[in-house]
Amino acid sequence: MNHLASPERTERTERARAARKPIPPRAAFYVLASVVVSFLAASSAPTPLYATYQAEWGFSPITTTVVFGVYAIAVLSGLLVLGKLSDHVGRRPVLIASIAAQAAAMVLFATASGVGELLAGRIVQGLSTGAALGAIGAGMMDINRSRGTLANALAPGLGTATGALVSGFVVQYLPAPTHTIYLGLLAVFAAQAVAIALIDETVTRERGALASLVPEIRLPRAVRGAVLATAPVMFAVWALAGFYGSLGPALVRTLVGSTSAVYGGLGLFVLAIVAASSVLALRNASATTVMYTGVAALVTGVTLTLVAVAQGLPALFFVGTAVAGLGFGSGFQGGIRTVMPLTRPHESSGVLSLLFVVSYLGMGAPSVLAGVLVVHGGGLVPTSEEYGAVVIALALLALAALPLRGRPQGTPGVLVASGGSPAVEAEPARASR
Repeated sequence: MNHLASPERTERTERARAARKPIPPRAAFYVLASVVVSFLAASSAPTPLYATYQAEWGFSPITTTVVFGVYAIAVLSGLLVLGKLSDHVGRRPVLIASIAAQAAAMVLFATASGVGELLAGRIVQGLSTGAALGAIGAGMMDINRSRGTLANALAPGLGTATGALVSGFVVQYLPAPTHTIYLGLLAVFAAQAVAIALIDETVTRERGALASLVPEIRLPRAVRGAVLATAPVMFAVWALAGFYGSLGPALVRTLVGSTSAVYGGLGLFVLAIVAASSVLALRNASATTVMYTGVAALVTGVTLTLVAVAQGLPALFFVGTAVAGLGFGSGFQGGIRTVMPLTRPHESSGVLSLLFVVSYLGMGAPSVLAGVLVVHGGGLVPTSEEYGAVVIALALLALAALPLRGRPQGTPGVLVASGGSPAVEAEPARASR
């Protein structure tokens, strides 16, 4: 529980607030949502540029996937270590520091002359994203719990999709592509930092900031069956997202026979925008329905993309990507909603952390392995087919394991951002039978 402020501190806070002229809560809510969009847009902005970097610096697909994997690990580290910090020091300080770090990452990208700077930028970007997502998600729910839950689920997917597509157009049609997109994002971050400074703080400071930096990962007995049942599909959907973010651009350009950077970002755009839309479409469905929908859509979508890759059919590839996007959004959301209602309140943070470990490992590790296989195995297309087959196998494993998930939960209780922070909405208590 937050400590009550003294009368003197309250008076000083009110005077500072009056001098600062804070923006209204409704506008503050949209400012916070816009930060999620811009952070995730920045994370996907380099995707269409990988071919440009590869041509200029002469690195292999292994390096491309390592750059992507480093970002996933950095986000995971930021979530685990810094995700709870805003509960103790306040939302605004964490967000302003995170935006400053994002701005520094954009400078690193814009001035990069080799892989070292690119890796450094991705690490800074990932850590700041992981730190900010928890603060943003909590801040939006502080202002409006129901709208915050939905915004947490929608904004990251929209950001990822927007960044991939806009970056592709910038690279294709504007001068100095390796500078322009980052300088544009830098201007956006500067404006958002000013806006964040003008919003009201939604929590008071509380002790324990240093203790909050220690990651807490627990797997209580009550959720072990559910985690074992859902972990394969959660790993699979994030592995698919990792593939589209790393090797996807090269595969799409190979299929369509074009070097256009727009095509480089189009696959990730389709996957992310459909994933975000599925969260909205299925928000009132039961967790069981969402989970089965995710598994079915993932298997169907990846199967279609494999057929498209084998036959060289670009249109079918994008249809399959859209179906797989439905599987990504609903599979991940369904997994969280299957597990989290089985936890006690004091166990939620540790269980969520464990689920994010599974997810971000799925996002980073397989994409790096795929890069190795592209270079030392059969090449891009055979590696894509093998990758897709593994994703399907994991989804089918999840389907077989779903009966182990524990007591079904019929009421939606948790929405999770696709590619972002958890937005937990408490379910009403159920009477024991």
